[in-house]
Amino acid sequence: MDHEDEEGVTRRAALVGGLAGAAGLAALANGQRSSESESKSERMPVVFMPHGGGPWPFVDIGFNDPKEFSALSGYLQSVRTLPKTAPKALLVISAHWEEAVPTVMTSERPPILYDYYGFPPASYQITWPAPGHPQLAARVRELLGAAGFETASDSRRGYDHGTFIPLKLTYPDADVPTVQLSLKQGLDPEEHLAMGRALAPLRDEGVFIIGSGMSYHNLRAGFGPRTHGAAEAFDVWLRETAVLEAKARDARLAQWDKAPAGRQSHPREEHLLPLMVIAGAAGADRGSIAYNGTFLGTPLSAVHFS
Repeated sequence: MDHEDEEGVTRRAALVGGLAGAAGLAALANGQRSSESESKSERMPVVFMPHGGGPWPFVDIGFNDPKEFSALSGYLQSVRTLPKTAPKALLVISAHWEEAVPTVMTSERPPILYDYYGFPPASYQITWPAPGHPQLAARVRELLGAAGFETASDSRRGYDHGTFIPLKLTYPDADVPTVQLSLKQGLDPEEHLAMGRALAPLRDEGVFIIGSGMSYHNLRAGFGPRTHGAAEAFDVWLRETAVLEAKARDARLAQWDKAPAGRQSHPREEHLLPLMVIAGAAGADRGSIAYNGTFLGTPLSAVHFS
C-alpha cells in the first residue's frame, strides 16, 4: 500500500481522535442506545450491495462492458445518499471473510488486503485509507455476545476487496470510520439472520450496516449467456423474497437453497450470506430492490431496507 503524505496522516488522526470524543461514539463505546426521542428518520438504513469482481471499476480487467460497469458504478456511488443523516461509522459484512466465530477488525488504521490474484499490477496499488473504529468493534462484540454468540477480534486484518472496492466508489474520500465483521464458518443462514437481529440497535447509534456480496456467484460455471437462465430464476426469487413482510422474508431466506436455481447460483453461499445479516438487522422494515442489472452478462440485484 502506498505511504500516505503527512497531511493525509494528520487529517485521519484528527478524524479518529475527534470522533472518538464525540457523544455518539461515546455511546457506542459504553454500549448505550440512542435516546427514545430519536425519530425513525434518523435510523440508518441497511444495504445488501453487489461488489462486482476483483478490481473491476478501477483497472481494465480485460472484459469490461462499459455500459454494465457504468450502471453498477453509478449505483454504488448513489448508496452514500441513502442515509438521511451522515453515518458516524460503517459496519461491513463482506463475503470474503469467514472465521470460526464472528470476528471484528480492531485496527485504528486497517491496511488493504489484496485478496484477488491474476490482475494487472495496478490492481495492487489501489488504496482506500478509511480509519478503523475500535469502539464500534467492541460494541459489535457486546451485542453479539448478548445474543449468545462467541466472538473474536483481529487487530491485523485489512479491508478485503468486498469492502475497499465498492466503498471506494461509495465513499471515495475514505472519511467514514469502518469496521469489517466476518461471516461465521458453516454459513448457516439462520445464524446469520440472528447475527443481524443482534446488531440492529446499531442502526439507532449512527452506524450504517452494509452487506457486500453478490446475488449470483458461481465461478466454475462462470458468467454470461450460458448461466443467464439460472441466475435470472434465482434473482427473480430473491427480488420477490426481499420485499415480503419480515417473518415470511426471513423464513424464505433461511431456505434459500430450495429456491429455483439456488445451488446453481451459489454452489457455495458465502456471497449470499451477507444478505442474511442485513435482513436480520432490517427487522420489520420491508425491502426494496434498489438495483437490478447485470455483471458480465449475468443478472444481479441490490436490496435496501429503511
